[in-house]
Order: sequence, then C-alpha cells, then structure tokens
Amino acid sequence: MPTAAVAPRYGRVAMIGKPSSAEIAASLRELRAFLGARGCEALDAERASSADLAIVIGGDGTMLAAARDLVRHHVPLVGINQGRVGFMTDIGQSDMLAGVGAILEGRGSVEERSLLDAEILRGEKSILRTLALNEAVLGKGAQGRLIEFSLSLDGEYVYTLRADGVIVATPTGSTAYAMSAQGPILHPAVPALALVPLNPHTLSARPVSVSDRSVIEIVLLRAMDARAHFDGFALTDMAEGDRLLLRRSADTVRFVHPPGYRYFATLREKLRWSEALEKHSEPE
Repeated sequence: MPTAAVAPRYGRVAMIGKPSSAEIAASLRELRAFLGARGCEALDAERASSADLAIVIGGDGTMLAAARDLVRHHVPLVGINQGRVGFMTDIGQSDMLAGVGAILEGRGSVEERSLLDAEILRGEKSILRTLALNEAVLGKGAQGRLIEFSLSLDGEYVYTLRADGVIVATPTGSTAYAMSAQGPILHPAVPALALVPLNPHTLSARPVSVSDRSVIEIVLLRAMDARAHFDGFALTDMAEGDRLLLRRSADTVRFVHPPGYRYFATLREKLRWSEALEKHSEPE
C-alpha cells in the first residue's frame, strides 16, 4: 500500500513579494505550485493576516514591512532572499524549495524577535503611536542643521547632545542603520537596546547598550527642523518640546529558520568576516 502523505505543519501559507519584479514574480509562481503539491492552501498577500505562515520573497525591506503588518496577527515569517544583504531573509533563492519544504515538514526553528512601542507626545497629546522592529530614529530634517535633545532612561537623565540625531536600535536593527553608524551588534537573544548618536558634536559621545526593559525618553530641545522615523516607514515632523517615548513591545515577531540556521554563520557570510584569512590559508 502507498504511504499516506504527511500533512504539512503549516496548512495556510501566505506568499508576499513584489510581483513587479520579473524574478520575484517567477519565484511566486514556482512557490504557489510547490505549496499546492504539498497540500497547502496558498494565500495572496492581502489574506496574509489569516495565514499559519507567511513566506516573504525579496530583501530585508520587504521582510520588515511584512513583519510590521503581521505582528499583531501573530503570523510567523520566513524570508527568501532576492535582495542585497539579507540579514532577515536567510534562505537563498536557489534553496527556496528545499528550505520551505523542510519548514513545512516541521524541521525548521522558530525565533522570537523583540520590537519597540513608540509614542510621540506634544504636551499631553499623543501625535503618533507605532511599532519598530529595527529602530527608532530622531534626526535632523531637510535643512540639515544639528538638533539638540536630552535622553533619559526610566526617568534618570543620561545626557544632552547636539548631533544629527540618535538611533535606538533593537537587536534585529543592530545590523541595519545602527551598524552603519558604528553601533554595536546585539545578538537577538540579548535583552538590550543600542543607543547610537549620529555625528555628535563632541568626541566623548559613544554608542551605549541598555536594558530593553528601560523606558527611553528623548526630548527635542532645539531644532530648526527635525523628524522621527521608525523602520523607515512611519515618519513625522517633530517640534521643540516634543517627547519620544520608547519601550519594549509586549508583542514579538516570530521568524522561522530552515534547518542548519546559525546566527554567527549569517554574520560571517553577510559581513565577510574571516574572508581574507580563509583565502590566505587556502593551499596553493
């Protein structure tokens, strides 16, 4: 007698990608056929909130947008990298079917990533509430002049800076904008946030890692033009006296990784660690 097919771990699978890209459109078609053959119901992006799993094809930007959209619906995500660096999209396009197949068979691993709850207060009025998976940024606006702000943790004054701005990054975001600004790389399991000044007008200001249980308050003291943005999506102008409050969200994003995923292996590959030494050590 033939062996009965094993039911997939995830029955309803959403596919997210930009069909305007011919390469991604082809991958979406291939993936839809593969999911159908595995007994899964393939859902378009518009129905992703009801999925058991969302497969995101593209780069970290596409993955970031999907994570922000789906976090409240508790839909786990897996990323297929067809972008550039791809810290969050850890399955290569050539390994798409093998990686997805292993995950459908239950051989993947689930990792939770923390987010920031962000709120901007103007007086007693809340003018923006949003989430950030990567980072919250207070920065100078289009006029390009330094801004001045103060920063406190749990009500304790930390410093006042004149700078281009400041990044508050999660461990996920520590390999994004914050890394470009010479911030520390935080392992995803470390319960911390990175405070990274942007071109401070002093030589003594350095990136600092703090507990992610802290409530961070940033007060804009002086600015001709200033803006806050969150993961590069939510953007709002800020005025002198506005307060940006940041705290760890009660929600988390769940990433599903294929078998064999290792965080430091990803860093070595993406950041080309040890590349020169490994090439030097190869026999001639």
